[in-house]
Amino acid sequence: MVKCDKSVLNRLKRTEGQLRGVQKMLEEGKECGDIVTQLSAVRSSVDRIMGLIVAENLKQCLENPSANPEEQEETIKKAIQLVIKK
Repeated sequence: MVKCDKSVLNRLKRTEGQLRGVQKMLEEGKECGDIVTQLSAVRSSVDRIMGLIVAENLKQCLENPSANPEEQEETIKKAIQLVIKK
């Protein structure tokens, strides 16, 4: 379960605004380079949000370990795989 804190939601809302900005740029026929620059910023923002969510998940796992060591290890492996997958 992901602890959804306000800073993550705020980041998502900013990213959503960036995407709307890219849509507007496309509708207005802006330069390709400018659009790609903005899309790169959106991608970076999403990557950062993903990192924050995985880090929080891992932190919770370490601060509140499972009574079952195998379950704890599996949870940590899953968090690591999410980071590597990126």
